[in-house]
Amino acid sequence: MTHDEFYARSRSILRSMETVIDGKRSAVEMALTVLLAEGHLLIEDVPGVGKTMLARALARSVDCSVSRIQFTPDLLPADITGVSVYNQSDRQFEFKPGPVFANIVIGDEINRASPKTQSALLESMEERQVTVDGRTYALATPFVVVATQNPIEMEGTYPLPEAQRDRFMARISMGYPDSAAELEMLRSRDASSPLDSLAPVVSGTELAAMIATVRGVFASRAVEQYAVAIAQATRTDRDLRLGASPRATLQLVRAAKARAALDGREFVLPDDIDALAVPVLGHRLIPARRVSGGLGGATVAEIIGRVVADTPVPLSSAGPA
Repeated sequence: MTHDEFYARSRSILRSMETVIDGKRSAVEMALTVLLAEGHLLIEDVPGVGKTMLARALARSVDCSVSRIQFTPDLLPADITGVSVYNQSDRQFEFKPGPVFANIVIGDEINRASPKTQSALLESMEERQVTVDGRTYALATPFVVVATQNPIEMEGTYPLPEAQRDRFMARISMGYPDSAAELEMLRSRDASSPLDSLAPVVSGTELAAMIATVRGVFASRAVEQYAVAIAQATRTDRDLRLGASPRATLQLVRAAKARAALDGREFVLPDDIDALAVPVLGHRLIPARRVSGGLGGATVAEIIGRVVADTPVPLSSAGPA
């Protein structure tokens, strides 16, 4: 796929999603960035701001298999991965795939399930496979988990463990709409949901070609060193107890390639790394002390901003010669 074709199809997906999500262009673009970078997206915010709507709009704009899992305290790991059932006619156990066997898996309120159930996604999110009863089953390609989460202070939730947060490429928040967008929402959704009329604008084959185009975006050695320098700086920062993992560095560069392609470029700039540092690294870092406005502690986003500002920008970071 040429970059012009990529740009045209990506604009079609964005326009399709924006017919459902009003006034949240940055969240829509970030969701598409993660999809094209073959990552997983965590949408964290208070109830009722459109987290699940964003996930469903992304899934419906692309012609591929989609499943939805409503996470509840009584959900079991087998409800996600699948289970082996004894077939009396064949006298053999037959595997019944769970909802994780889809291209796009929407996990609604993921932190309402127990840690044991949450861990059922660890293998699938990292290795794109599921192991049940000693047998391993490959998942579909592409495979993307779009999970929503309420803040951990909400009643009846379980905080995601560090290992699972690290498997999400990016975390975003929807935020409340402005008054104009909320007013338009009241008028346009009085009789029906805009999701009802949403149809795929990109086929599964075209999506695979778009992902291949993103893989081919050029990232210079200097840009890669810049991403590594930022990640290493978080590991020694005085305000952080846990810094960015090597997986975070890899996913930062992958997301930067997708962002460059969405901007119509065939190469990554340091600006791409800077723009994605907070959504890609923020949920992986743990501050050295609990953030409290009364104690004057900096937020994780502010710490990342300082680390990025203190990291020298490479001079020779242009595209390929």
